[in-house]
Order: sequence, then C-alpha cells, then structure tokens
Amino acid sequence: MVSIRPARRLLVPVDSDAAQQIIGPNYDEFQSDREVWELIRRQPHSILRVTMPHCDVPHADAIGAEGDERMLARAAANLRELIQGPLTRTLRDALFIYEIRGARNPQVRQIGLGGMFLTDEIRREERPQGVVIRNEGIREAKARGRARLIEHTRSLIGIVNLAVEDPQERFATLLEEVADRRAADFAATDEAGNRHAVWLVDDPGQIGRLQAAMAAIPLAFVADGNHRSAAAALLGLPEYLAVAFTTSRMGLAPYNRLVRDFPRVVDDWPAALGERFEVRVLGDLPAFRPERVHRIGFYADRCWLELTPRDGVFDPRNAVESIDAEIVQRHVFDAVMGITDPKDERLTFVGGNRDSAYLKQMVDSGAYRCAISLAPVTMEQFVAVCKQNRFMPPKSTWFDPKIRSGLVIALLDEAG
Repeated sequence: MVSIRPARRLLVPVDSDAAQQIIGPNYDEFQSDREVWELIRRQPHSILRVTMPHCDVPHADAIGAEGDERMLARAAANLRELIQGPLTRTLRDALFIYEIRGARNPQVRQIGLGGMFLTDEIRREERPQGVVIRNEGIREAKARGRARLIEHTRSLIGIVNLAVEDPQERFATLLEEVADRRAADFAATDEAGNRHAVWLVDDPGQIGRLQAAMAAIPLAFVADGNHRSAAAALLGLPEYLAVAFTTSRMGLAPYNRLVRDFPRVVDDWPAALGERFEVRVLGDLPAFRPERVHRIGFYADRCWLELTPRDGVFDPRNAVESIDAEIVQRHVFDAVMGITDPKDERLTFVGGNRDSAYLKQMVDSGAYRCAISLAPVTMEQFVAVCKQNRFMPPKSTWFDPKIRSGLVIALLDEAG
C-alpha cells in the first residue's frame, strides 16, 4: 500500500490570476540559464526566482553560479517575499487534486492526488520492499544541490510525479467525483498551452476517503523527480511533496540526443551502422520523428537515416535493453562512435519541448555533428523496467505535459 498524508502547511496562489503569475517550469527543463533569465524578465513573479535564483539578475551577463551561497540566500529572500505578498496564502492540513489538460489532447483528464508521501516507502538497497520504485539512479551531487535549496528556503517546491496503475479507473474516477463537485481553487496555463487546475482538500472526511483510495494501490513508480525525492531523504525528512497520476492518463514525449563530437572517424554512416541496424536513407528532410519504438532517426551530413535494430541486437526479455535510448547508447554511441559513458559531456539530451527540426538546425549550424531522434518510450515499457527493479537509461523518459512548479509549495516550518 502507498501512504499519503496531508501537508501540514501549504503555500498556494490566492486565485487563478496569481497562479498565472507564479507558475513556472521545473528547474531541469531548460537548455540554458539564459532561457531561465528571459522567462523571469517576462514573468517577474515566477517561482523560478526561487528555484533558479542565480538567474534572477538584472542583466544576462550577471547570471551567477547555481548553488552559490549568495544565490541560495536570494532564493530564501525571494520565497519570503512571495509568502508575505498578496499573491499567496497558506493552508493547513490539506491534500490537493491536480489536473492537467494538455493542449494536444484536451479531452484527456490527467488527474492525480497530491500531498506528502513517505521517504521510508521509497525502494532502495537497504529497503527492498519499498512500494515507491525509482526509475533511474541518483547522482548525489544533483540531489545535494536540491537539498541545499530545501535547507535554505525551508520548503519543498518541486513536485515529484508518481505513476500508479489503475486498471479499473477507480482511483481516477474518485478524484473526478471530488473535483467535479465545485470549481477549482485556481488554474493556470503553462507556456505550451496546457491547463493546470488545483482543488484543495482540507475536509477530514474527504481526506480519509482519499487516503484509503491511495492505500489500496500496491505500488507507485517515480516518473519525474527522482532527485527531488532523494533530496528530502538526504536531509532526513520523513516526507516529500508529490502527485500520483494514473499511468493510463499520462503522456510521454521523445527525449532526443545531440552529439557534439566523438573519438572515432566515420566516413560512411549507412555502412558503419548497417552491421547492427537495417538502414533506410531518407535524405535531407526538414524533420523526422519515428512513429513507434525500435525505429530510430539519425541525422548527419544533411541526411536523415531510419535505423531498425537487427534481430539479436537486444534481449526483449530485458526491459532496459529494449529501450531505444539504451540501444542507441550501446550500438551507436559506444560501438560506432566510441562514446562509452552515457553521461559523456559530448552528449546533449534534448527534451520533448524541442522537435526534430530543432535537432537538424543544431547539426546544420555546426554546433553538433549528429542527432538522434527517438519515439517516446511507452508507458508499458516504463512500468516493465520498474517492475524488474531496473533503472531506465539516463534521460530516456520525458513525461508530457509536466507538473508545473509554484502552484503548491509545502512549507516545512509551522509558522513564519
């Protein structure tokens, strides 16, 4: 069973207008600090002033170093300003329902239950029976960076996205029933046109009913926010802030790759790749996104190739080896290019907020030598990896649409 508790003290927008001013992407969705700085200039009350304080500066050339003590002090000051200002209010002992209606599929109600989940329930080596399963390894430096922000601001801002299976739709139907009784407390639209709505739940009877529904679910999978949950655990916090969505209502977008350089000389890409893939030459298309898994787009020298793994390239019984990002790492980057480390700095990971036309543009500009365009991982693949107690390949799942930051913040101090 998966446990959820009401947050003792939540910071939330006073209304939808305030929510629209505060809402922001998560800290890890940007290609550069310059993008963050530009968004803060356009949206001066954005939560990014707290989560990315080194970008909250008057001029782009003054952008500081992430994690710098002065920048963390600025984050704390910016959050105090938000707490004391007219855009927010605090609420005690509450859960919340979070719904996203994507711009591309507005008929799908991605609806989930939010609150405080238990760090002790996260599965790890010393707790193999944990019911919350991570899908990737944790980089301690990254987790410690998030932990330092928590320490300085005394708050949990980034919301962890959990995925739960709900084959009979009982959990999602209950959340819809609660939400449909009244209007949302506030809603906002993100930069991609997705609508985010939040219902705050502080009635003890409703809280008990929602907790019971959550407890009936045997497992949860960390879809997004592994380092946010790990940061809470590093600090010894008993809880972390999360929303549990049902797998059937969640969407995945491609997570692509750009390659700046590689050690080996390759003169003929179709020949070099042909030993492991069936290669189809597509030519200089404006863009190419594979329509399904195990079809891989490769772009170099102003030519797109479609790669299909040959029989025996991966073991279909191994859920990780079946992921296209892992196939590319083993059989393109390692075997052909000589890049053995999937975290090599010559690789740039491009999330689902950029399309394959962007990949082509970056290669044609000379900034990169080649690009990989992937189909999205399927939810079935993601769940299979989790259930096999394996980790997804680095940067392989881009859930879309994503939870936004700033709409619900858990304050750790009882007063202030």
